[in-house]
Amino acid sequence: MIYLDNSSTTEPYEDVLEVYKQTSSRYFGNPSSLHRLGTETEQLLEAAAQQIKKTLRLKNYDIVFTSGATEANNAALKGAAWANIKKGRHIIATAIEHPSVTETLDQLTELFGFEVTFLPVNQDGFVSVQDVKEAIRPDTIMVSMMHVNNEVGSIQPVKETGDLLKQHRDILFHVDHVQGIHKVPLSIEEAGIDLCTISGHKFHGLKGTGALLVKKGTRLIPLITGGSQQKGIRAGTEHTAGAVSLAKAVNLSARDMAERLSAMEKAKNVLINRLSETDGVVVNTPAENSAPHIINFSVPGVKAEVLLHMLEEKGIYVSTTAACSAREHKPSRVLLQMNKGEQIAASSIRISLSFSQTAEVAEPFMNALVPAVQKLKKVMR
Repeated sequence: MIYLDNSSTTEPYEDVLEVYKQTSSRYFGNPSSLHRLGTETEQLLEAAAQQIKKTLRLKNYDIVFTSGATEANNAALKGAAWANIKKGRHIIATAIEHPSVTETLDQLTELFGFEVTFLPVNQDGFVSVQDVKEAIRPDTIMVSMMHVNNEVGSIQPVKETGDLLKQHRDILFHVDHVQGIHKVPLSIEEAGIDLCTISGHKFHGLKGTGALLVKKGTRLIPLITGGSQQKGIRAGTEHTAGAVSLAKAVNLSARDMAERLSAMEKAKNVLINRLSETDGVVVNTPAENSAPHIINFSVPGVKAEVLLHMLEEKGIYVSTTAACSAREHKPSRVLLQMNKGEQIAASSIRISLSFSQTAEVAEPFMNALVPAVQKLKKVMR
């Protein structure tokens, strides 16, 4: 088996599974309880938060543990919008955000009277900082920008946007860092980010674990109410084992990162070169300024799902669009925004690498892909 769908989810580290099991067994007390079991669990929860802050070099942030990135994005966008509704109702975002951002913004627009400016991207999938600047209005309260696009891997100008927004202290900056963390270096503090989303199962943690990193002093209306846990930002008894396993995954993924990213980048380059040489294949991932783990390509005229299942028969697992949208069988919204056209958008395949994979995956992948493409092309004639 060759698993190339790591942007959808990664295989958990053994140490992450073990720490989850140990924490669930030993530290089962409610962190809000006043007795010793509760106090020990509360201390472990705080230690997990401190470990994440240390690893990510965060001095001025609170860690709010969530069930994953979708909840964190909802909590950030709705919480900040509701908290700042008296200042204004205008939000800026890019047109290629993850559905957990775009659909949340649509809901704020339809139900709560907010107005969202979705900024276009160029044919390589990049938003312009100048467009961000020109979209700012007196009633703008927030800018939301993903760090790395989850489908094509384009790296957005987060640092440059953060520098721009430092001139507008009343505008909050939210960054979906899900595909960027441990893949593309980013100083969250230096970039001036107020709200930052991460998800454990994207870097060998567990599904159902994630966090919203909140700059101290940032006011949010809680999405989930019913208790004073996590500084009042997220009510409910904390998932201690999930938090501890998330901290473990954050720490483990940060080790030897430079070496692992170098190997991943080499694998990506080999795959892109081989794909570019293959008749009938169009590479959609930009040649420069893209993440080391994502390669997106299309075979115009071929249904992506058909090619995906042909590769699966050879023991190779890839994806089409984002996992949360894959079952809708619609053309890639991201590629359409990049003006790639309906055929390319409907036939896109995403390869996404893990830390442990090297350029050696290219040969078996291409050995399976080329005959499959040739077979499908013959059927089309």
